[in-house]
Amino acid sequence: MSPDASVVTSDRPRIGVDLGGTKIEAVRLEPDGEIGARTRVPTPQGDYEGTIRAMAEVVDTVGRGLDSKAPVGLAFPGSISPRTGLQRNSNSVCLNGRPVIEDLERAIGRSIRAENDANCFALSEACDGAAAGFGTVFGVILGTGVGGGVVVDGRVLRGRNGIGGEWGHTPLPRRGDGEREEASRRCYCGAIDCLEQWIAGPAVEREHADRTGRTWRLPEISDAASKGDADAAGALDRLVDRLARGLSVVCNVLDPDAIVLGGGVGNLGILYERLPEALAKRVFSDTFDTAILKPSHGDSSGVRGAAWLWP
Repeated sequence: MSPDASVVTSDRPRIGVDLGGTKIEAVRLEPDGEIGARTRVPTPQGDYEGTIRAMAEVVDTVGRGLDSKAPVGLAFPGSISPRTGLQRNSNSVCLNGRPVIEDLERAIGRSIRAENDANCFALSEACDGAAAGFGTVFGVILGTGVGGGVVVDGRVLRGRNGIGGEWGHTPLPRRGDGEREEASRRCYCGAIDCLEQWIAGPAVEREHADRTGRTWRLPEISDAASKGDADAAGALDRLVDRLARGLSVVCNVLDPDAIVLGGGVGNLGILYERLPEALAKRVFSDTFDTAILKPSHGDSSGVRGAAWLWP
């Protein structure tokens, strides 16, 4: 399916901040979509006040010379509760139950718009990335965790309860061929068999190690599979199958024009070779031509999408 809308543009610089588990990145995005300034600092581990200070410092660094009213967008793990206004569901647990947006606005003296990091990833790729011009885009984060974001006609679909796109914490669908998975896996969120426990990078590596005794990283598994290692090939077979099962639910509900795969797992070329066919076998349709895309902006998509939260 071809794109049906134009690339998004703006007439002013904007600041984007990406609050990650190990790093905080900030950029100044120019009106033409180019990055005018960039900085990164380590995330203060388990230190809420230190995290607010670090975010304020990176905003000051990239915002030098800009009007004090220049807007700031923030990408963060988890979401903001519509009921309390406090952070929730973040795997950076020191943020949970805290007024992150309010505290950061006070620290920097600027207005903030904030979204889940997967939403920002999807927005970046829909605005001026791999999915630019597609109407409905599902962005997938496949890294140390698993997340998703939905963008429709250039706007993030947050949802009534602020959990739009929280795909990583839905359960892995059954195989459908009569065979069972191994023993169920409990997620840190308290649920059983969340997709994150089956298709995140560490989950794939851990399962391979349990089966073979070899503690390989995902790139090593991929390389071994390309050289004919049967165990490594089996690990990738399971990943493709499970990812297709999970995404088939998204396709049946949302029927997106494009799916963009981000995170370290999304760098695996085999996904783009095999996912379209694997998905076509599972969606409730006699045709499947949703584009499966590699992100244009790599690990910068989150921080770019944060800046794109402002028109």
